[in-house]
Amino acid sequence: MEERNNADSKFQVTLLLKAWRDGDSSALDRLIPLVYSDLRRRAHAQMRKESPAHTLQTTALLHETYIRLVDARQVNWRDRAHFLAIAAQKMRQILVDYARGRARQKRGGDQKWTSLDGGLAYSVNRPEDLLALDEALDSLCATAPRKAKVVELRFFGGLSVEEAAEVLDLSPETVKLDWRYAKAWLHRQLTTGRQGHGLAG
Repeated sequence: MEERNNADSKFQVTLLLKAWRDGDSSALDRLIPLVYSDLRRRAHAQMRKESPAHTLQTTALLHETYIRLVDARQVNWRDRAHFLAIAAQKMRQILVDYARGRARQKRGGDQKWTSLDGGLAYSVNRPEDLLALDEALDSLCATAPRKAKVVELRFFGGLSVEEAAEVLDLSPETVKLDWRYAKAWLHRQLTTGRQGHGLAG
């Protein structure tokens, strides 16, 4: 019964995404309750991966992700899986954008905190680590784009192996292999550059 409810919910999200893309503004109002808790869970999972010194609040990350998704209305939404993939991409952009700002601040640039959601701001202990990961991920994308996408979905988007497999139209076994390869590759890149970032799981 639960599996059928999940399938019905996925189908409903897909229909609403397409209706929203086609200009039905009321579709967004019906879509939000269906995806909000899922996005919040993923934002929370992402923040649990950050170092203890990272004080970004889940709500701030979630709201900024939501704002960027609304701005992405012109995306040719295919289904719920595609929506989650874009959400993962937006979360990565938000975290990297903040890390860049924080790194500039540490170099003596603008000393103001970066706000993600009104007055909600956060700091990062070592923004260089996230920037190094982002740069390494871009390098991986140049040679193995599918493996880089697996990292983006799993690490930044909080997708499970099964969800990433659905997004990429792959078998879970292939996603697991890509994930293991990408973690090893990124670990080598980051340790060579004397950088490190947790990619356990």
